[in-house]
Amino acid sequence: MTDTEIAKLIAQKTAELGGAVYFVGGFVRDRILMRENKDIDIEIHGITPTQLEDILDSVGECIQIGKSFGIYGLKGYSIDIALPRTERLIGTGHKDFEITADPFMGTYEAARRRDFTINALMENVLTGEIIDHFGGQADLQQGVLRHIDDATFAEDPLRVLRTAQFAARFDFTITAETVALCRDIDLSTLSGERIMLEMEKALLKSDRPSVFFEQMKRMNQLDFWFPELKALIGLPQNQEHHREGDTWTHTMMVLDEAAKRMGIVKYSLGFMLSALCHDFGKAVCTTEINGVIHSYSHETEGLPLAEQFLARITTETKLIKYVLNMTELHMTPNIMAGARSKLKSTNRLFDSAVEPFDLIQLSICDSLGKIPQRNDSEEFLMQRYRKFQEIMARPYVMGRDLIEAGLKPCEQFSEILAYAHKLRLAGCDKDNTLRQCIAYAKKVLKMKSDKEKGGLCFGTEADKKI
Repeated sequence: MTDTEIAKLIAQKTAELGGAVYFVGGFVRDRILMRENKDIDIEIHGITPTQLEDILDSVGECIQIGKSFGIYGLKGYSIDIALPRTERLIGTGHKDFEITADPFMGTYEAARRRDFTINALMENVLTGEIIDHFGGQADLQQGVLRHIDDATFAEDPLRVLRTAQFAARFDFTITAETVALCRDIDLSTLSGERIMLEMEKALLKSDRPSVFFEQMKRMNQLDFWFPELKALIGLPQNQEHHREGDTWTHTMMVLDEAAKRMGIVKYSLGFMLSALCHDFGKAVCTTEINGVIHSYSHETEGLPLAEQFLARITTETKLIKYVLNMTELHMTPNIMAGARSKLKSTNRLFDSAVEPFDLIQLSICDSLGKIPQRNDSEEFLMQRYRKFQEIMARPYVMGRDLIEAGLKPCEQFSEILAYAHKLRLAGCDKDNTLRQCIAYAKKVLKMKSDKEKGGLCFGTEADKKI
């Protein structure tokens, strides 16, 4: 039985007791927009919690997620089941709410607690009737994002982020009244985890994720969570290469270009955050020399800024490492392509990248995210990347190969293997690399001297190989 089918079964049993069941929230919104949404939320009206629990036990195994809040689940299904409830702010934090279930409050009051008119729509599970108390269908048709109630909306600061996120995902216009309300809401009580969650949705589910940040800018809500990004507003760039305007504008353009390539990269979230962070360094190293704007070393100067931004919103080590690596290297691919650098140079670059393919894509987005657009490096870089993949797929010298050649493990082993890796990146085959490594080891270890001192690193087999 599917989630939808189980919802109808629950609705039928509820109706027998005089109640009604409604699809609510994003599921209804996305059905009207003809967007896929597998997250089904239903709201149960007109029966008691005990009656609901009996119904759930009769169709499966009831899971009491938050019984006092009227929130339930059903084992084996991803459907969210809830009674109508009221929420009252009793503290200053995002989670400081007193929640009371009230299955008899009626659909109007139940819908009024939601954030936007488009999310307050309800659909009767059995009849398909749409309940629309606040004009949500009209707002969907017109592409408008409008809050419902000033007081309840302002109680939850996360709704500021949700406003910008929905605007980006659906490409909707936010009403002036909602923007004005969002400007006066304090975001400092939110956790970095919650900020990251909303931003991630905007980055990964939007055709133009720049809208999220443009709306946060419009609402004057960049100061607390996005100061590194705010510093790019009005920051000048070299007009020969950046006729689009300030660094903020360039960053937003790069972000939207990155969204077009998000489906082909190895690590989509890291890739999008790299596009966001790649020019943070310009805020601290942009200077004017003889009337010309320069931002020398911004790719390295921006690393502490990117790191402090990431530390504010995530503890994911892999993500942080990826973004910092991409930020530091983002200019190099285009520079090498322009110079038509040697194969060993591009191999070393790709070897130093956490995800070399993603790095190439970021560099291309950096070139496309400006006026005039340039994309004269992609063919060269992809050619070199394929060659790099070919070289890295070949057999290569490992520690056991050195041992089989007669070299005994010693403290210089890692240095010798590093030398082997350099030869590999230069295109040397395994046999040639091994010969050169043995010769290199002989030089480094001063074999004769080591033998005389009794600290033998070579055996007789190594002597034969040399």
